[in-house]
Amino acid sequence: MTLSRRSLLAGAAILAASTKARAAADADVAVIGAGAAGLAAAAAIRRGGHSVVVLEARDRIGGRAYTDTGLGAGRSFDAGGQYVHWAERNPWREIARAAGVRTTDDAASPWPVLVRDGVRASEAERRQRRAGFTRVSSLLDHPAPPDRSVAQAVAGEDEAARAAAAGLTRLTLGEEPDRVSCADYDQLWSGDDIWVDGYGALVAGHYADLPVRLGTPVSAIDWRGAGVAIETPGGTLRTACAIVTVPIGVLASGALRFMPDLPAATAEAVAGLRMGAYTKIGIALDPSLFPGQDLRDAVILRSGIPGLTAYLEMQPFGKPLAVLHCGGDGARSLCEAGEAAALAAASDHLVSVFGAGIRAAVTAGRLAPWWTDPFARGSYSLARPGHLPAREALRVPVAERIFLSGEATAGGGAMTVGGATLDGERAAAEVLRRLGS
Repeated sequence: MTLSRRSLLAGAAILAASTKARAAADADVAVIGAGAAGLAAAAAIRRGGHSVVVLEARDRIGGRAYTDTGLGAGRSFDAGGQYVHWAERNPWREIARAAGVRTTDDAASPWPVLVRDGVRASEAERRQRRAGFTRVSSLLDHPAPPDRSVAQAVAGEDEAARAAAAGLTRLTLGEEPDRVSCADYDQLWSGDDIWVDGYGALVAGHYADLPVRLGTPVSAIDWRGAGVAIETPGGTLRTACAIVTVPIGVLASGALRFMPDLPAATAEAVAGLRMGAYTKIGIALDPSLFPGQDLRDAVILRSGIPGLTAYLEMQPFGKPLAVLHCGGDGARSLCEAGEAAALAAASDHLVSVFGAGIRAAVTAGRLAPWWTDPFARGSYSLARPGHLPAREALRVPVAERIFLSGEATAGGGAMTVGGATLDGERAAAEVLRRLGS
């Protein structure tokens, strides 16, 4: 998408007008949202010599990069992002090393066991499942896959391939295969994955010195005059421009109003994306009560629960803890049921893998309900089938004053903390150019 000559001329006029207004502004730039993108953008704006204020609705920074410590000492887990994906180009690999954070190479992890309805899969069933994943990979590994759903891509395949497609989209993207675009999935960067012990805490610590106003939800952004006026519970904040990094789920909900409405092309791009529902449940275990055998990770399939594919992560970094991962409509149901019901379901999954004896070892649980979280409304963004251009369209600034940024606009880095970080820096660079830096 390109800007018209009229848009460019209008942008020049806005720049001239905002220069006069800047003396009355509360800051040069406002950043809406203190997730990885917003924090990275704010840090870059400050390095560029301009004043910046970050407005965050939550009582913490980090957004969907969040290390949950609610299960007590020694049982923290990352409720949101936990992997430094495509580590070769991801800035968080070096940041983690410099901070001395524990990491491990995901490729070194042992293969999980496969459990269906409480019974460990036979070697024949494991081979069949691997063959299904191989077939799905060959269908998706295409130089220019059509912008259709994964479900459509495997519609003519056998049951093993269709089951593999559902497992892939639910446990990788947090969504059902009929809502995932093959082309959007294909554009994601690949590479080595590094597992971080406390990714959310690392993000929060790295940006701890930034000026962030916590507990400050933004209800509206008025861009009718010179600069922008931002409405918060504490009053109206005026800045030359704003970098908006709230998740796509929040933008789509209408909870953040724009006056006037966003341009049609921007609104269409927002509608072309949706949020997945990747969900985790942390389960505290009493190590004196669970069996002494090696507790390996497990992929769980339950015939009686439609739409459920779950991954059970056991004792991450040696902690007395289990973390259940799930996505798609099964995860949505758990989020909507609430923490107590989700923990009961997670305990049932533990028992289905390790036997009834482990139930007594469960002492507490924590649900990461991104789907029902009003400040996220989902785990991360996905392009709807047929809407591949939506991510790129959202990068186009609105009147040279509103810049959308986040994992949703990160291209090949979408759905990741690293991608959000890089995209925040990209948006900040555009703002600095607009401010004449």
